[in-house]
Amino acid sequence: MTERVVVGISGASGAAIAVRIIERLAEIADVETHLVVSDAALRTLDLEHGPAALEYLLPRVHRHHPNTDIGASIASGSFPVRGMIVAPCSMQTLSAIATGRADSLLTRAADVQLKERRRLVLLARETPLHLGHLRSMCAVTEMGAIVMPPVPAFYHRPKSVDEIIDHLAARAIDLLALPSGPIAQPWEG
Repeated sequence: MTERVVVGISGASGAAIAVRIIERLAEIADVETHLVVSDAALRTLDLEHGPAALEYLLPRVHRHHPNTDIGASIASGSFPVRGMIVAPCSMQTLSAIATGRADSLLTRAADVQLKERRRLVLLARETPLHLGHLRSMCAVTEMGAIVMPPVPAFYHRPKSVDEIIDHLAARAIDLLALPSGPIAQPWEG
């Protein structure tokens, strides 16, 4: 059975994590990836990945939805998906989700995940944090989202930034609990 996954990319730094999530999802059989990218994310993708970043991603997803298309399939609870990952998740996007401000497709799709009680994984990307950021994180957690700041793990002894990014991407995907099983290297004691 095909599982649909929505990936949202917002404008915070960390575009490499989003790129790797999409690459890893493309490697999993029976996963249909739907992509939505904010305007700020397009700029960040260009700066951090290169001017052809979106063109690089498009062949790796099943469907790209313009962020202005509020009528897209992923904006409806009747369109079944396994869940959604927002990577990176800017504080602006996190705040919009926390307050139910669904004025773009990215935030509307996230809102749908919450109302349908589906998994929503937010790779909140900011440091340091002020009280408003923390309260937004608490609010979305109380609503059912999973806040996963992209904090690297070192127990697997990464030898490069790419290995750190790959592990973060794998952990985010694993939080969707896809039937294909976990892909991150587990801690074995």
